[in-house]
Amino acid sequence: MNDFTFGEKLFRYRKVAGLTQSALAEKLNVTDKAVSKWENGAAKPTTDILRKLAAIFGITVEELLQLREKEPKKRITKIVLTGGPCAGKTTAQSWIQNNMPKYGYRVLFVPETATELIGGGADPKLFNSNLDYQRCQMRLQLEKEKVFEQAAQAMPAEKVLIVCDRGTIDNKAYMTDLDFLRLCEELGTSEVELRDRYDAVFHLVTAAKGASKAYTTANNEARKETAEEASELDDKLIAAWTGHPHLRVIDNSTSFEDKLKRLMREIITALGEPEPLEIERKFLIHYPDLKWLEEQKNCRKVDIIQTYLQSNSEEEIRVRQRGQRGHYVYFQTIKRAVSETTRVEIEQRLTKEEYLRLLMNADTTRRQIRKTRYCLMYQNQYFEIDIFPFWKDQAICEIELADEQAQIALPPEMKVIREVTNDPAYRNAALAQI
Repeated sequence: MNDFTFGEKLFRYRKVAGLTQSALAEKLNVTDKAVSKWENGAAKPTTDILRKLAAIFGITVEELLQLREKEPKKRITKIVLTGGPCAGKTTAQSWIQNNMPKYGYRVLFVPETATELIGGGADPKLFNSNLDYQRCQMRLQLEKEKVFEQAAQAMPAEKVLIVCDRGTIDNKAYMTDLDFLRLCEELGTSEVELRDRYDAVFHLVTAAKGASKAYTTANNEARKETAEEASELDDKLIAAWTGHPHLRVIDNSTSFEDKLKRLMREIITALGEPEPLEIERKFLIHYPDLKWLEEQKNCRKVDIIQTYLQSNSEEEIRVRQRGQRGHYVYFQTIKRAVSETTRVEIEQRLTKEEYLRLLMNADTTRRQIRKTRYCLMYQNQYFEIDIFPFWKDQAICEIELADEQAQIALPPEMKVIREVTNDPAYRNAALAQI
């Protein structure tokens, strides 16, 4: 086995075990730099360390060293299904369960944590404070997701879809900003890390907004909200998830059956089935009013550093650091053009270590793209406004679509100069040219 291949395998076993490099190093009585070198392929552990590693991971030394390059790489995707009260999540889960196996997915569902706690007698009203209750709910949510991820790794299925009935950021809609910040600090995490740990987020709008006759509290004993309270909570949930790189809102503008069909189309598009197509529209706009953007409750600002890697002429490969104030997540994206508006796009999450390793393959003929992105939810459509440091009078506004014919409702505050969807001069790859 070559050192690099061993390093990749060691990295996967460590992540499944839920260990950081420092935690594994402590168990082995070595430095975290030693673990980093093993995973980077710069060195290999001694025979004694190999025995200890095998014991920690619950495997044999032979399994740890076995090279299986021909095994298909497992693909685990974790999404969130969220929304206001009485939005149709239960029925939506049934649709997901019935449809996704057609695309080769084993589907796992992480049950709604609040319903489990309240059904088990841990009602929020019985706690000393809301923060005490939210602390329990968040810890249980994180632990459940970890167990389901381990279960997905242990299954022989090549493609596993983990569907979380609400995610960690749902808690934010029920908390003050100060309490949420305190909870993040207690858990040693951040809003960015909690929000962007999922591959996609799908928000089903409550029936109280646009389908009020269908609103009921009878089918969930944990649901107590009036229709007005449900509408307000729905808005808070959308605001809490705004900023995620792939947030989609499914409203009540159609029948309930068509609402679920739209949800399935969005999920299938996000997963890249049968092929990962990216459909986007792009507009050159006048420099926006940043104060107005930052005042919008459904707007979040993130900082992005995008680096292009060496690749052949038929595809574009980039890595991206995304986040704010020292808290970041990392992605690799591979794109190939299909038509003027449609491209095949394959995106995967990276660890910080993987990201830094890939940076060594940067295309030095292009500059890094640094930009501030404002993610804005407007009329249930998700716009991304990119502010570049080299432009003082204009910016780029983009929207991703599941359908090329979808109608777009740009905010009136966005003054469009012209559409540049098909203009290669306004693609990031062109802006990166030195």
